[in-house]
Amino acid sequence: MMMTMMRRSGPSERVARMASGNAVVVFSVSGCCMCHVVKRLLLGLGVGPTVYELDQSATSPSVSAAAVPAVFVGGQLLGGVEKVMSCHINGSLVPLLKQAGALWL
Repeated sequence: MMMTMMRRSGPSERVARMASGNAVVVFSVSGCCMCHVVKRLLLGLGVGPTVYELDQSATSPSVSAAAVPAVFVGGQLLGGVEKVMSCHINGSLVPLLKQAGALWL
């Protein structure tokens, strides 16, 4: 029964399940420069995000290139590159990452 329910889940349910699995999750497309910027920023802050390269996985939800990067922190959608950079510049990104358990210091 559980397998049947999982197979019937739509893309939004799969994204929610994947995004809630780790403190920071990035849905990306390899070769996307904005995705690269977000991943490098997070790594530079000391966060090891879970990254789903949507163009390299048959099990990942399909998404248009305009929808990436999609960054989830603590299972909640933070946003794309503009939102992540805005939070970084205004000083709210690190507290969000700490609250989600992605950073300890």
